[in-house]
Amino acid sequence: MKFALVIFETDASRRRIEADRAAYRKEYEGWIGGLAAAGKLVGGEALETESLAPATVRTTADGTTTVSDGPALPGEETLGGWFLVEVADRAEAVELARSLPTPETVEVRPVLESA
Repeated sequence: MKFALVIFETDASRRRIEADRAAYRKEYEGWIGGLAAAGKLVGGEALETESLAPATVRTTADGTTTVSDGPALPGEETLGGWFLVEVADRAEAVELARSLPTPETVEVRPVLESA
């Protein structure tokens, strides 16, 4: 089964990045390398979170759209990226998310696969 591990940065993770970017990156890359070595990593991307704010486009039922600067859901957590993993089940995906050595929030979502 495929699952998306959706990474949300937090105030704590942003402070940690700013304090020692090299150490943070080493931990993260080690975790990613472990997923890849185990044959569980399908893909993933980090999002730019420091220099350019996201734009949010909302479309209503009548087709009207509005565009605003900033995330769709304001708050402490910011969407930082995602990983796509192939695992046996949800429990394994949750365990992979729990093993992330950095202080982010990880949302585990099953990927809808076509029949």
